[in-house]
Amino acid sequence: MSTEPRRLRVFDSTLRDGEQAPGNAMSPEQKLEVALAIESLGVDTIEAGFPSSSPSDFKATQLISQALTTAKVATLNRATIDDINAAAESGGVENHQIQIMVTGSDVHLEHKRGITRAEGLREVSDSFRYARSLGFTDISLGVEDASRGTDDLLRPLIDVAVQEGAGTIIVADTTGCMLPAEFGDLIGRIRSWIPPSVIISTHCHHDFGLSLANALAGVEAGADEVQATLAGIGERAGNTPLEELAAVLVYKHEQLNVSTTLRTEGLFEAFQLLCETIDLQAPRNKAIFGTNAFATQAGIHQAGMLRNPITYEYAEPARFGRRRTILIGRHSGRNVIRNLFDEIGAPVDDVLVEELYEEYIAGRVGGDCIDRDVVRAIIGRRLADKQLATTGGER
Repeated sequence: MSTEPRRLRVFDSTLRDGEQAPGNAMSPEQKLEVALAIESLGVDTIEAGFPSSSPSDFKATQLISQALTTAKVATLNRATIDDINAAAESGGVENHQIQIMVTGSDVHLEHKRGITRAEGLREVSDSFRYARSLGFTDISLGVEDASRGTDDLLRPLIDVAVQEGAGTIIVADTTGCMLPAEFGDLIGRIRSWIPPSVIISTHCHHDFGLSLANALAGVEAGADEVQATLAGIGERAGNTPLEELAAVLVYKHEQLNVSTTLRTEGLFEAFQLLCETIDLQAPRNKAIFGTNAFATQAGIHQAGMLRNPITYEYAEPARFGRRRTILIGRHSGRNVIRNLFDEIGAPVDDVLVEELYEEYIAGRVGGDCIDRDVVRAIIGRRLADKQLATTGGER
């Protein structure tokens, strides 16, 4: 059996699933700017939007499809002639993955669509044939709510799509209802139904907080692609976070036996652009992008990190465009202040250490913290003032 790493493709849905969530709307020009930042990260495919849904998405698809140079553009479409025409008119048929969304559960067939299984099957064959007639060569089947679909519903949909030329099967855990073992089993079964040349893509939602875990379970079961979004933005609780996926692939690619073209150093810069664009605030505790992801104020942690960051830092901040911050607050100790004297090359002044401890550690209110670089500058000024006082104001 070959141990050669599998090529794992990364599909970015920030501008479609991410953008359609409440509060995340962007203009076509803003979507273009974010798309180019995402392309610079080395993703394989960028989903520009849902062209038939609005003039804005149509224009955004036009702008993005014309501007991308290394990534492929993708669009989401219903299995209708009008949607497929809009996709072709906005994004062309070259370097364009047209995703045709179909219904993967009886729940959606009955309560959302009001159609039968047989009608759902006809949608697949009719829409794929029509897309091919326009010149599309990269056609994917997006199976909405696949995680609540039964095998006797899913397999005929997938079989027909493969027969009609589907290059990718997108398996969506639309409601985020699955456990990793369940989703892995689903991917494994679908992998056994289709030729190895057909890509399986995961589209996982975060309703249970399991979007990344489910995507990784899918990869281990044979998925070839993960759909993700910057900061995990998307409907309801969001989608698989691109930056968290990237972090796992940086440090655990050997265990997963996969390789990607992702470049992680620009991730935080792209996230900052997204934040400015949609007025998104980073939470303190979010992996990779959180304000505290590479920050600490606990004295016991700082004691180790000041000797060697590896003691409490597995993911390296510079790999993701971040910097390490050691903050001083009421959970810090005196040692972090003493260390600052060493850093500026001054003998430790125990009186000044105690003054600073009372002022900046013991005396701080609640969770308020101050960057140790600021305290280091304060120490420098206090020592200079003492020197001036000792020498009568002469330097």
